[in-house]
Amino acid sequence: MKKAVLIPDSFKGTLSSTDICALMKERIAFHFPGCDVVSIPVADGGEGSVDAFLTAVGGEKVFLTVENPYFEPMEAFYGLIDEGRTAVVEMAGCAGLPLVENRRNPCKTTTYGVGKLILDAAGRGISRLVVGLGGSATNDGGCGAAAAFGVRFYNKAGESFIPTGGTLIDIDRIDMSGRSTALDGIEVVTMCDIDNPMYGPSGASAVFGPQKGADPAMVKALDRGVAHLCEVIRRDLGMDLSKVPGGGAAGAMGAGMIAFFGAKLQMGIETVLDTVGFDRIIRDADLIFTGEGKIDGQSLRGKVVIGVARRAAQQHKPVVAVVGGADEGIEPAYGQGVSAIFPINRLPQDFSVSRTHSRENLSFTMDNILRLLKTFAG
Repeated sequence: MKKAVLIPDSFKGTLSSTDICALMKERIAFHFPGCDVVSIPVADGGEGSVDAFLTAVGGEKVFLTVENPYFEPMEAFYGLIDEGRTAVVEMAGCAGLPLVENRRNPCKTTTYGVGKLILDAAGRGISRLVVGLGGSATNDGGCGAAAAFGVRFYNKAGESFIPTGGTLIDIDRIDMSGRSTALDGIEVVTMCDIDNPMYGPSGASAVFGPQKGADPAMVKALDRGVAHLCEVIRRDLGMDLSKVPGGGAAGAMGAGMIAFFGAKLQMGIETVLDTVGFDRIIRDADLIFTGEGKIDGQSLRGKVVIGVARRAAQQHKPVVAVVGGADEGIEPAYGQGVSAIFPINRLPQDFSVSRTHSRENLSFTMDNILRLLKTFAG
């Protein structure tokens, strides 16, 4: 084996994508000295996405002071990659749950700081902007970010204000005339791995509101606010986003990115593959290793393993998935480019136990895969 490409997702709650890449690379170097190993830690749009991209392709961090979820100043950053042509912003960096750990309240939190990051990045001469949605503490439909970008929201009294989740219901009119032109001519891609709509039983507030601190009454109020925002967007901007898959991502930020920033929503793994130049990287690869914490029916809907396999299949490259666990119903994966699936757990243990052995189990599994490959390599 002369070249291997590593592109695993994290094993949630155990090993990060970067950790997995490092361990896989170590075992490959032991069994195949001299093998060229390309590591691509997978960014999922949430916390750590900027670092994952920078690790994969290099680049720089740009630091600046923006507003946190409660409009308080904080230092945040975004990444510049591809020789400065692409900027990567992670919403969690200044609107994430860890920033409000002891005071979660999606009625009051804002994405204003995210808009500040976008505005600064847009002024750097980029041609592409990638925004990761994930781990948000907000439910403002992206209105805070839009306000930072020059969009104006007015209540019935004709007063301009910055809506939060709890005041979306007060929006009477949206004025886009003052919106910054900084993104004109720039491709805006939003990483979004869920297909929830803006509102309703499977919408932003109902599904994700509770983890952000919303009680049942608050969830209902937030949902009404998001539905109202959707109607005002339809009336004032001429867009019906009510049924857009992913519109409910990150407190309806998915819909906000479309309405206010002209973004397209894309599965996270597709964004990663495009951004790192995956098709070019694997041209001379002998084998591709991917993986995720658990492969199941949900994984077949475009998550990391299947996303990688589909791309690799276009060049007839073998793909080995090393996973934490494998559920029933994964056979269709083999028809989509996955050559083999290897679960790392060796014993029938509860996750609370097996997670403490993830590193040694992954090492053991990689050793056995590589020993088999050496046997066939002669």
